[in-house]
Amino acid sequence: MRSELKKLARLHRLERVRAIAKQEAATEAARAEGTLAQLQALASRTDALAADYATRSDARDGADLARLVKFSGGLQGVRDRTLADATRAQRVADLRQAELAQAERSRAAVEDRAATHARELASKLQTAVLGARKALGTDLE
Repeated sequence: MRSELKKLARLHRLERVRAIAKQEAATEAARAEGTLAQLQALASRTDALAADYATRSDARDGADLARLVKFSGGLQGVRDRTLADATRAQRVADLRQAELAQAERSRAAVEDRAATHARELASKLQTAVLGARKALGTDLE
């Protein structure tokens, strides 16, 4: 019986460890989602800014026009790099979400094992107590 109690205690400790791992996975998933949202917003703003500069027609001379084209092209480059970063961030966020789901499955599995073991142990204890009462003739029936 003592080993059964130790096993139950181990299962509860493992469940707490898995709960902590799940919380850490949730934190990482949230951080990855936040990074993704920031990069998507930055790409959108950069795209809008680049589109605005591309349609400007207030250049007074060729030099102004050349600077405008160069600046607009630079903004497009920034936008392209930001979109690439957002694509990578999307993959990382998806990976973190998958890790979170796995951590939850691991935690739930240990929780189920601990609950099953506790029920089995309670049943054994109840059977032992009833057997002892019958042996002593103190059964409450």
